[in-house]
Amino acid sequence: MATSVRRTTLTLPAAPIGPDNPLPALRGTDDPHRIEIPENAGLPADMARQIGYRPLRSVLPTRLRDGYGRDRRDTGLDALVIENDRLRATVLPGFGGRVYSLHHKPTDRELLYRNPVLQPAAFALNGAWFSGGIEWNIGATGHTTLSCAPVHAARVPAPDGGEMLRLWEWERLRNLPFQVDLWLPDGSDFLYVGVRIRNPHHETVPVYWWSNIAVPEGDGTRVLAPASEAWYFGYERTLRRVPVPDSGGADRSYPLRSPFPADYFYEVPDGARRWITSLGADGRGLVQTSTDTLRGRKLFLWGAERAGRRWQQWLTEPGTDGYAEIQAGLARTQLEHVPLDGGAEFAWLEAYGPLAADPATVHGTDWGTARGEVAARLEAALPRADVDAAYAAWRPYADTEPKESLATGSGWGALEVARAGLDLPGTPFDPATLGEEQQPWLTLLRTGDLPGAGPLPGATVVSPAWRDLLESAQPGPATDYHLGLAQWHAGDRAQAVRSWERALAHGAGCLPLYCLAVAESEAGDTARAADRYTEAFADAERSVRTAGPDPSARVWRAVMPALAREAVPALLAAGRAEEAAELLARLSQDALAGGRFRLLTAQVLLAQGQPAAAREIFDAGFEIPDLREGAEVLSDTWYAIAERLVAGDGPVSDGARARARTEHPLPDRYEFRMRPV
Repeated sequence: MATSVRRTTLTLPAAPIGPDNPLPALRGTDDPHRIEIPENAGLPADMARQIGYRPLRSVLPTRLRDGYGRDRRDTGLDALVIENDRLRATVLPGFGGRVYSLHHKPTDRELLYRNPVLQPAAFALNGAWFSGGIEWNIGATGHTTLSCAPVHAARVPAPDGGEMLRLWEWERLRNLPFQVDLWLPDGSDFLYVGVRIRNPHHETVPVYWWSNIAVPEGDGTRVLAPASEAWYFGYERTLRRVPVPDSGGADRSYPLRSPFPADYFYEVPDGARRWITSLGADGRGLVQTSTDTLRGRKLFLWGAERAGRRWQQWLTEPGTDGYAEIQAGLARTQLEHVPLDGGAEFAWLEAYGPLAADPATVHGTDWGTARGEVAARLEAALPRADVDAAYAAWRPYADTEPKESLATGSGWGALEVARAGLDLPGTPFDPATLGEEQQPWLTLLRTGDLPGAGPLPGATVVSPAWRDLLESAQPGPATDYHLGLAQWHAGDRAQAVRSWERALAHGAGCLPLYCLAVAESEAGDTARAADRYTEAFADAERSVRTAGPDPSARVWRAVMPALAREAVPALLAAGRAEEAAELLARLSQDALAGGRFRLLTAQVLLAQGQPAAAREIFDAGFEIPDLREGAEVLSDTWYAIAERLVAGDGPVSDGARARARTEHPLPDRYEFRMRPV
């Protein structure tokens, strides 16, 4: 059959993504991949430099995507299928262009781990993410903010005369356009993927890219790459060089032979072909290879201990087999960002397809022989020269204009094109995609001022060009509030505080109060932060009352629980447990029934000297849908309650702590710790 691109609908049990958090994302995420590098770590110079190169201070201008739950229902998802007579790839344009499935027709094998449900979890930089398939991670260390967001998609002519599927979007953390072109040459067993990231600005920009491929982790599955060493990263936040495959008394190339979640970033020698594969006990599986620009290769594994198993269960439905991830990126490790000069671009080609190797050699010989077997089979199936030739053939087509739109992404790229007059051949950002979120900023572009009303929860812009426009605009509640966000994003915190104080003087109320609360908290003034949080919460309450039947009441009603999530811990940190309890009591019963607020209620009860009542909440059971990767708040709170139950009214001694762990073991349902205890 000729290669084709078509629309379809994929029906999955899915939890709705829900609304974004209404508050600005001022805080840096508690990134489990952030580490301190000792001076004697022995890192290569370029690696050490890139690990420290412009990490994120926050996820502004994006918003936290935390409005999902865990109730799933059958949902029809827009999907795009590209196939030839050998392979069929199913892509989800509404979820970052995720390749959900890659099916090899001759062997009737699914080459990827295909999650039978779509269950969001808080793994993306801005929250919602789901496991499975191939994801395109751009922006900064972690899963992209586009994990559960739409991208543009269109048909484009392919280099061999057939059809190609183009995905593209504007990545807002680094303010860059990117594209992903997928095509299947006639009769090919390999899906080709051309990727381009452009920097249309004058200044150098930090770039991050990792293609993450979920594969079955089944017993007997082995991951191989052309390396004899790797950089090991554990959730103890350490990075060290280790031999491959044997480390710590076990062969770590088998994902289930490690106890805890871990990353292995392979040290692929210069000049070696870039590839990584996951092969089952029968020697069959998926292989990924690329041109040399995509230099990094990595194995992520969940480990066999109960925390890794718990996370695997959390991300899918009971009875589903687990997965590992094989990955490919621009740098050695995911802890690095790579500089991209103004006006320049990164471009490369990847290939994904089946690989069959001799199982006795893959599993029954030394590492070097097993690697050699895979390298030889890959060269026979897809010669390195063919990948380089495919890349050269694709490059002229990267600028080809799409001929038929298949899906629509955001309007942020169109806004940037309108602001800067950018010419981006191949990735049109149509003015027709400009929507309600972009309208205030179009007004700023056209008139020099934002609309005069006070700021409402919602989208913002923070890049230096937009900051310049805001600084030139007439002062006012919305202008000063958004200017403060741009200043905070740039690290000018004192200026941001002054802007928010001006917005407050203009009568802006809740939002600048919230921002000032965060600023006080980050500065270490817990008492002042608690005051600001309670003032912001009271202002949101007033806005709900005064709005009456106006639709804005619904907006401010959503702000109240979002504020409470941060205000209650701030009040507890300031030693004001009674005020925290009073604030919780002002929330709706629906809000208080949620898992996050069950936890907060337990923490307040503990602070009030009621550990038995706090324990009753845990015993009744609850779930926190947006529990973040690496979070230990459930286990920490459980043991704090247990220690107080053991110690009674007296001080918590070391003996009481030991007894608490023996007499009150953490239930499996609350075990999410990703590091050795």
